Order: sequence, then C-alpha cells, then structure tokens
Amino acid sequence: MKRVLGFSFRSADLPPLSFEFGTRRRVLDLPLILWLTVIWVLLWSTLTWANVLTGLVVSVVVCIAFPLPRVDLGLRLHPWGILCLAVYLFHDMYTSGVKVTRQTFFGLPHRAAVIGVPLRCRSDLMLAATAVAVSNVPGGSIIEVRRATATVFLHVLDADRPEELEAARRKVWRMEELTVRAFGTRDEIARVAEPPPPPQLPAGRPTP
Repeated sequence: MKRVLGFSFRSADLPPLSFEFGTRRRVLDLPLILWLTVIWVLLWSTLTWANVLTGLVVSVVVCIAFPLPRVDLGLRLHPWGILCLAVYLFHDMYTSGVKVTRQTFFGLPHRAAVIGVPLRCRSDLMLAATAVAVSNVPGGSIIEVRRATATVFLHVLDADRPEELEAARRKVWRMEELTVRAFGTRDEIARVAEPPPPPQLPAGRPTP
C-alpha cells in the first residue's frame, strides 16, 4: 500500500522542508507557502490574523492548482553543519579582520598574490557557496571561479612566504568542507572527506 503522506526528511526526492500527499503525489513546499503568505499580507498592507490565515489558504490552493516542476538544486540542510559553518565563519572573520588591521596600521608592507585553489566538489551550487563564504573573510577575495576545473582563484594580501600561500589554500579547503557539510548531498560530503587535490597551477607570483 502506498503512503498517502510523505515528508522531505524521509525522502531525498523532495525539496527541503516540504511534504507530499495524496495518490497524485502533490507536493507542498513550506518555504514557498510562507513566502506567498508574506506577499499576500503585504498586498493588503495590514498584518491581521484574518489576512495571515487567508494568505495561507490562498498559498496552499495556488501550490496545489499550479504545481511547480521538481528541480533538484542539490541543496540539503544539515543543522549541525550549518552551526559549525557559522561559528567558523564568524571566528575567521574576526581573526582575519584583526590581522588585516594590524598589517595596515602597524605592520610592514606585504606583497600580494593570486593563487589557484582546486576544489573537490564540482557542482555549481557548492562552488558558488564556497566562493561567497571565502570572499566574506577579510584578507582574501575570490576574483575568478573556473567551473570546468572546479578551481577558484584567490587574491591574498600576505604572500611573502610560501607557508602563507599554503595556509591560504588550506583555509579555502576548510571552508569548502564546512560549506558542503552544511548544505551538500551525501556524495559531496563523501568527496570533501578525501584529501584535497594538488594545485594544478604553480604558486601565484607576488605582485610588485
């Protein structure tokens, strides 16, 4: 006997935070329903229980009457992974910000460089998410993402020693691992558990 009701945490075929019901497998996406409800309330310009309830009803009816095609973006939500990524990201932003401030006002001038860092995951979503996470940390910014080879090119401020360049690569790989463990699929999580690939390009040449 087929199940009449199914939830996303039990089925990998469903979008996150959604469920399906009925013999025709109608899918209700909860984030979409909430967003449509917010739009409904904004259209009425008044936040009341009546507008919220009618917005929920209208949103459910719209989702059932006009179902969207299933599109798997490869996004999975792992609460523990999201927490670890947030803690690491805020800590890295703070320590890197302090380091850049010291270099700017109290340290000697440093030579910058552009380095290529090959990633282990090749999906567009994980490449973009990793690039955004790395660019949010002071001291380094992504200037190019090469999709064909899953390589990101990072501009680093401190390139006086080879050890600094290698440390920058390790930080990118660490950010990739945490990002995938927060939002990636099982295959992608297994991929980031493997050792990082060797750099396909030589170390970046410091700029004068």
